[in-house]
Amino acid sequence: MGFESNKQKLTILYTNDIHSHFEMMSNVAALISREKTAAGDTSIVLDIGDHMDRASVETEGSMGQANVDVINLTGYDAITIGNNEGLTISYDVLEHVYAGLQCPVVCCNIRETESGRPPSWMKQHVILERGGISIGLTGATAAFAGFYQLLGWEAGDPVEAIAEQVRALQGQCDIVIVLSHLGLTIDKRLAEQVEGIDVVLGGHTHHILEEPLMIGKTAVCGAGKFGQYVGRLVMERNHVGERFTCVEGTLLPVDKSLMEPIVEQAILRHHELAKEKLTEAVAVIDRSLPIHYEEESPFANLLAQAVLQHTGTEIAIVNSGQLLGPLPEGEISTGMLHGLCPSPINPCIVKLRGEHIYQALEESLLPEFSGKKIMGFGFRGYLLGGLAVDGLKIQYDKDGEPYRKITQIYFKGQPLEWQREYHVGTLDMFTFKIGYETLALGTDTVYMLPEFIRDLLRSELSRTGSLEASMVPRWIS
Repeated sequence: MGFESNKQKLTILYTNDIHSHFEMMSNVAALISREKTAAGDTSIVLDIGDHMDRASVETEGSMGQANVDVINLTGYDAITIGNNEGLTISYDVLEHVYAGLQCPVVCCNIRETESGRPPSWMKQHVILERGGISIGLTGATAAFAGFYQLLGWEAGDPVEAIAEQVRALQGQCDIVIVLSHLGLTIDKRLAEQVEGIDVVLGGHTHHILEEPLMIGKTAVCGAGKFGQYVGRLVMERNHVGERFTCVEGTLLPVDKSLMEPIVEQAILRHHELAKEKLTEAVAVIDRSLPIHYEEESPFANLLAQAVLQHTGTEIAIVNSGQLLGPLPEGEISTGMLHGLCPSPINPCIVKLRGEHIYQALEESLLPEFSGKKIMGFGFRGYLLGGLAVDGLKIQYDKDGEPYRKITQIYFKGQPLEWQREYHVGTLDMFTFKIGYETLALGTDTVYMLPEFIRDLLRSELSRTGSLEASMVPRWIS
């Protein structure tokens, strides 16, 4: 007896790393609707994480509820979480907003520290049915273990966790799909090392694979970022019992002239609600604080002070590019702080040798550093900007030779010692070698979650004398 002749086709539509680009979501929904109609009842719609991003007013104001509403209205069948969902929104809030989600959240490498089990709203795998085809889904997110631990979660090895779930799914379904918010390098490892995966849908590294990368029998995919593309993958088999193979894979550019009216209305409503919620006044100040990116400025000094106060260190170092504009005189609202400091970046403490502090501060005086455009690891600014400090006094010659502009750095009135280790309050992104890489040479790093640096600014604005202190120069030319 041969195979039963019964040709089957499954269309997989997917997005990843939308990062709360709400201006694209209605267009994405319209394209997905069109493709689902064309595919009939054998299509599935998936998102691979980082749909949320608190740099967006809608996400910040609704704590992710705006994203959940759009996911529901677009008709996703399953999603996984990215680091933006897992690390920037608290467990309690995620539990609340995902309670209204109409599709499963699939992720197998996150567990609660206390119970040892996944959160109540998270599935390690699911099996969905489409037109007589059983589809096994599992997923995993980037394992920033140290960060997750501070939030009460354990992030396990994603390759091991996925391998375990794939073994559990084998024999139960016709096709196995992995939702991988892990990055392209690990996606390739999964395809090479884990037998039985038919499709890896990838995210996190924002890679664009216009056609699937075939590794053995596994199709590895990625649809870029920010809702610019919807990925479409067509899997087919000629007979029941055979393995599905990829017969077509492409990225569909999102047409901005297409629009899904219901999604558009929901986004506009959430935008209005978020703006209203973010009008809460946090301070009233009697002066404006300018911001400059190539020289010292009061607003950047205020941020350095805020980090110093929060971390309890004696030195703080931050980059001025975290701040997108000056702080105006008058009433300051939560929405204003969010708009001026949108990055979901946390403070941290490192031990840093004097010579490395000196090196970073010298780099800060060079336009190739202060004017550098950077992206990723939470940074939502435009330029890196120069370094602002608290706890130090720096004497320098702005016309001096590069890397020899600083003549002396003082800590508590004494010259900074090159070989001495200092406790420094700074920003988590530097520890990932982003921007000023010398700052990544610090040791004994202590990350401080869940507060973002804009939360620290809010506290600093209420501290007596903070505005006056921000006006006091730390860089003396």
